[in-house]
Amino acid sequence: MNTHETTRTAAAGAAGRAQRQWWRNAVIYQIYPRSFADSDGDGIGDLPGITARLDHLVELGVDAVWLSPFYPSPQADAGYDVADYRDVDAVFGRLEDIDKLLLRAHARGLRVIVDLVPNHTSSAHPWFAEALAAGPGSAARQRYIFRDGRGADGDQPPNGWRSVFGGPAWTRVTSSDGKPGQWYLHLFDAGQPDLNWDHPEVRAEFREILRFWLDRGVDGFRVDVAHGLIKQADLAEWHYPEEPLSVEPVEGPRPPMWDQDGVHEIYRDWREIVDSYPGDRVLVAEAWVQPAERLAAYVRPDEMHQAFNFEYLEAPWTATAQYAVIDRSLAATGAVGAPTTWVLSNHDVLRHASRLGLPVGTRRPRGIGADDPQPDGALGLRRARAATLLMLALPGSAYLYQGEELGLPEHTTMPDEARQDPTWQRSGGAERGRDGCRVPIPWEADAPSYGFGPTDASWLPQPPVWAEYALDRQRGVAGSTYELYRTALRLRRELGLGDGRLEWVDSPDDVLAFRTGDLLVVTNFGAEPAELPAGAEPVHTSAPLDPDGRIPTDVTVWARA
Repeated sequence: MNTHETTRTAAAGAAGRAQRQWWRNAVIYQIYPRSFADSDGDGIGDLPGITARLDHLVELGVDAVWLSPFYPSPQADAGYDVADYRDVDAVFGRLEDIDKLLLRAHARGLRVIVDLVPNHTSSAHPWFAEALAAGPGSAARQRYIFRDGRGADGDQPPNGWRSVFGGPAWTRVTSSDGKPGQWYLHLFDAGQPDLNWDHPEVRAEFREILRFWLDRGVDGFRVDVAHGLIKQADLAEWHYPEEPLSVEPVEGPRPPMWDQDGVHEIYRDWREIVDSYPGDRVLVAEAWVQPAERLAAYVRPDEMHQAFNFEYLEAPWTATAQYAVIDRSLAATGAVGAPTTWVLSNHDVLRHASRLGLPVGTRRPRGIGADDPQPDGALGLRRARAATLLMLALPGSAYLYQGEELGLPEHTTMPDEARQDPTWQRSGGAERGRDGCRVPIPWEADAPSYGFGPTDASWLPQPPVWAEYALDRQRGVAGSTYELYRTALRLRRELGLGDGRLEWVDSPDDVLAFRTGDLLVVTNFGAEPAELPAGAEPVHTSAPLDPDGRIPTDVTVWARA
């Protein structure tokens, strides 16, 4: 059956007629500070290291940078356990270093978005220390979600919720008299107690945190676990797996800890604050929500500006699946006048150069170890390049994860003893975790730590294969993944693809084709070469075409036609 027999236009609806704010078509580059560039040789990336590498981002051709957390933290979850929302952890630098980074990024025409982690604090946050000291029933404990346990002695958790990282989502504290006390909720690590967003003091505090960073000049916030702030009031039992890092449908009612309608009131409040500042500042939701219509609710005109499209990230590598998710996404966001935001990799998932090397239909693993089935590296990279060209031609905004412009694969043979992701520990080794996508990136093939820093130190081990992916091995080399990205980003800007209107083109079942402006985009998912229309002139391809001009398997072509 032909999956797209008819021609259909899918665009941003009213947004297509609206004034074009920068975020509607931007390409935003995610930096994971621990793994981008190390300025002092301690093996951990830092803010001065990022600042020194800003010219790479200008040369690449992105519009903005998103920084994962750099706040003071015990690092129970690599900085997503924040102890102080108004400072910089000493491992990353000082407060003046973020000011310098903002200044130099803005001078280069780069905007900077920072991570905001509102679902939970660190257990080292002063509020939580106060809550432990104050005891049951205190005002300090009301900022978090403390409950008495079940059973005669209260020795059972308040409910059966499970942590995303494995194990129970509740931890029992010890009272001041040394006896077992109440339990607190942590949907992630025990070092990340969930805040109570029904408490007015929590809401007031985060309004001031927003203003603190907006006053310093940040261009917006990526909001971590944006779908998790409000919990169902009765903390009802939930007998299905907690899976916020997946958009796979779960049978039954909506989980009581995710995507509750009350979150939207919070984001309408935040939007008013952000809109009160000059410079078109933005809010971006990390919301693992399905279906697309539920996700679109986060980007209504008075809420967030963008929401990551994780359904797209997880779509199988087939023409049918890609067509369905693209068409559905554009329709859902178009209905609320918002752009669609596309993403293939980030710090929480397998890099797509490896993920796409697994058999089509494989459920995305939560990490890969040396003893696990290994992806086909060459196939994965070939498909990743094709997927990237397909993504960058779509209307809306796109996110890139550091190192994907080098074609970096997942580090799938990392020794287990080197793993630091709490998922690895809390799951008892059942889940390898996210360390494989967080390995420090290679800049120079023959330098210590492949140019990551001035020494051989690296907080996660870099594999020997990193040398062949180093930037200095790819810059200026025709056909390299780096030059593929550079050319694609230049053409995307020149041709206005982010502002384009997508029109599906009739094609065979295993081929996806659409027009956007004067450009024809074709991806061949089939086993046999595909034909380009007569007279079509290729302007960019993810891999060379056949000598007869046909499109090989797992290749995307941009052509004038």
